[in-house]
Amino acid sequence: MTITQLQYVLAVAEHKNFTLAAEKCFVTQPTLSMQIQKIEEELNILIFDRSKKPIQLTDIGQKIVNQAKNIVNEADRIKDIVEQQKGFIGGEFRLGIIPTIMPTLLPMFLNNFIKKYPKVKLLIEELNTDEIIVKLKNGHLDAAIAATPLEDEKIKEIVLYFEPFVAYIPEHHANFQKEEIEVADLNINEILLLQDGHCFRDGILNLCKNGTDVEQNNFQIQSGSFETLIKLADEGLGTTLLPYLHTLDLKDSDKLKLRNFKEPKPAREVSLIYPKSELKMQIIDALRSTIAGVVKGAIVFQNVQIISPLQKK
Repeated sequence: MTITQLQYVLAVAEHKNFTLAAEKCFVTQPTLSMQIQKIEEELNILIFDRSKKPIQLTDIGQKIVNQAKNIVNEADRIKDIVEQQKGFIGGEFRLGIIPTIMPTLLPMFLNNFIKKYPKVKLLIEELNTDEIIVKLKNGHLDAAIAATPLEDEKIKEIVLYFEPFVAYIPEHHANFQKEEIEVADLNINEILLLQDGHCFRDGILNLCKNGTDVEQNNFQIQSGSFETLIKLADEGLGTTLLPYLHTLDLKDSDKLKLRNFKEPKPAREVSLIYPKSELKMQIIDALRSTIAGVVKGAIVFQNVQIISPLQKK
């Protein structure tokens, strides 16, 4: 059997369709089917149950797929070793970034990175944390930037910075008169939240856990935009919390409505995350050093309390 045949097996296992798998592998469907059949004949087993729709793995097929992932990863590692030995930092690199980090962090480091490492072709995708984890494990991302810790044994994390939560409190609200606020000042039923699927929303819910259930307001908002939440707060519909970097680009009039928390400031931990296989580490290290260089001047907070981004059961 060959590495290419194993890649075909992995493609069919992922897409559960021979035609779609062939398209993703840039070969014809008969070619892909023939190569997979060769492996099955060589091993004298069936990897796929073709009688089911969509196609399913057999029990032994699942074990073969698990091992095939390791073999393909190790084959990629050989190329990686050669590139590291040559000191080469280049090639295609697929990076995922969560939506609440992308608009603020990406403009800070991207220009510096592509100038310093012109041979790297960055393919950047905005994804929520759950999508990132799936793509990292399936080999469709090389690394990602997300809120951590994720507590996933198959993913490694390099902490980049700690980003405090900042309250946005309109003038009509009682907490507007305070210079700094405490977590105890927050009423979860007044806080305008991002839609489900955003780990920043889950972080706020974890921060405000006080044993009471969240009441349903007489309106519901499904927004992925901090700008929308700010405008709703200005209309008297509540308050909201923002990541610190997002506050830097607010209008001066809106900055007057920001209130920092007393120390230790609640904050999210932002990390560069990547699969345990540790492929393309030279590019991951280059990203880490570039980002560290640009954020160290923007974020200087030390006394912080890290809030988990994971949704509590």
